[in-house]
Amino acid sequence: MRRAAPGLHCGTRPPARRCAASATLPLAALLAGCAFVEPDARGREVEVAYFGVAGGCRPLGEVSVRVPHRLLGIERSAVRVRDELESLARNEAAELGADTIEPVAEPQDGRQSFRAYRCR
Repeated sequence: MRRAAPGLHCGTRPPARRCAASATLPLAALLAGCAFVEPDARGREVEVAYFGVAGGCRPLGEVSVRVPHRLLGIERSAVRVRDELESLARNEAAELGADTIEPVAEPQDGRQSFRAYRCR
């Protein structure tokens, strides 16, 4: 029976399988927690109206965004996916000249649509 190099212990599976499995899990966990989208300078100025927009806001259109909701077959955190969708929508809405976005529906499979408004 072959032995693993000193300091390398990966369990009781055959060497190639056990080491690959032990390396894949931490990598997948790390990637599942990563944030890929952050609001840019203009996107940070866009507010998210969760409970509807105030009167006097002018609609500018709709923004549909998408981020990965699964990485390496592992479901990403719903909170992180939602945060990234909002960040991306804020960035896109800023490009339209909007200062407020309103979610049209809940996120589904890493996708979400928002209405963009100019309220100020």
